[in-house]
Amino acid sequence: MDLLPLVFSTGWASGVNAYLVVLMLGVLGRTTDAGVPDALTRTDVLVVAGFLFAMEFVADKIPYIDSTWDTISTAIRPTAGAVIALLVSGDATTLEQAILVAVGGGTALASHVVKTGTRMAINTSPEPVSNVTASLGEDITVAGVVLLAVYHPWWALGISATLLLTGMTVVVLLMRRIQRARRRRREQRENRSQPRSTRP
Repeated sequence: MDLLPLVFSTGWASGVNAYLVVLMLGVLGRTTDAGVPDALTRTDVLVVAGFLFAMEFVADKIPYIDSTWDTISTAIRPTAGAVIALLVSGDATTLEQAILVAVGGGTALASHVVKTGTRMAINTSPEPVSNVTASLGEDITVAGVVLLAVYHPWWALGISATLLLTGMTVVVLLMRRIQRARRRRREQRENRSQPRSTRP
């Protein structure tokens, strides 16, 4: 497996759903000859990852609970991306390992920020359908990227890099739109609170 694309793509996926990444890599390591590090195939690791993925699967689809979960995961997801990078780069030199760990953790942090920002924007809508749709889409995309990362790492790199750049652009546009909407509501409240005689 090519290390740089593998680390980048699993880092991106870890920033979205770290527990699913660990679970999938562990299952692939046990059932195929994918060359996944033994530490990820241990039974205790798979049980914990499966339990936490089940918790995230539910929490990630409930408005505002998902944002709370994302806040809690701010340290967990980048750390998972870095640890996975360290494990898969076991035979690399010290310098290479340091670079790969930085790539894995940094990419996970970037995709986590994108996910958190997107969810904050989605939560401005009162209905829960958009949360469920977004969460299921993320889970499916993470699963696909992890499979590609193991068997076709350069394809996974291209897809995850595109998703990361697209997500950053979307978050910026959504945040600007939310700020404009809040500014308009604030101005409307101020206008309503003014006495009629002082209104322009």
